[in-house]
Amino acid sequence: MIGVFDSGYGGLTIFKYIEESLPDYDYIYLGDNARAPYGDHSQEIIYQYTKQAVDYLFAQGCDLIILACNTASAMALRKIQQKYLPKYYPGKKVLGVIRPLAEAVGQISNSSIIAVMGTNSTVESGTYINEFADISKSIKVVQQACPLLVPIIEESREDHPETELILKGYIEPLKKQNPDIVVLGCTHYGFLEGKIKKQFGKQTQVLNSGEVVAQKLSEYLEKHSILVKKSSDRKRVFLTSNSSEKFDKAAQKFLGRTIKSQTINF
Repeated sequence: MIGVFDSGYGGLTIFKYIEESLPDYDYIYLGDNARAPYGDHSQEIIYQYTKQAVDYLFAQGCDLIILACNTASAMALRKIQQKYLPKYYPGKKVLGVIRPLAEAVGQISNSSIIAVMGTNSTVESGTYINEFADISKSIKVVQQACPLLVPIIEESREDHPETELILKGYIEPLKKQNPDIVVLGCTHYGFLEGKIKKQFGKQTQVLNSGEVVAQKLSEYLEKHSILVKKSSDRKRVFLTSNSSEKFDKAAQKFLGRTIKSQTINF
């Protein structure tokens, strides 16, 4: 079974493409909506929250967990991979979303100007700058923290007039840098992908994080097929730490089907 974890709804933008690309697995999606957004918390708090989610998903039978959350990937993934898993879950795997996106950009161009839109924590961590530096020293990274976007999405206010103005305020400084590629450094931002593309214009490529992560996961599972077994049941479980009714409404909007989630307490 594969677990997909996010601080809220944003990971659904990743799960949608993973499910389409790899339908023959059982999945549990967990959104920690009650404590979203993660981007305003300290590194230690983000690590503790992520660790709780990892514990919960492994207890439900997951063999592999995708941190479909840029903030958790930036602030907690390395510590979980290097210290927590070897001690408590040897043989289990937790993967993030930042490295796959960096690799995808490197395959497009190794001398581009890359604009990264992310949460405060992701931008301040410098994780994207470090990952791109590993890919190519010729890549220039410009970043913009967008702290208001996650609350807008969590409250389903994507189509409100003020959202366009808020986006413009974040995007204009990046446009002045003439970026070749834009990376949405928070999975929540996938809900605003169309609006973001429109504001940047056709000359700038906005990377689809869901497609990239799904492709990289497919390649990973081809190399590690023994890690997760395929399932004829194709079980789908959706969990939230907040209102299931609110979660279901957001999930239906993006997944295009009715789901019934369960509310859990850590």
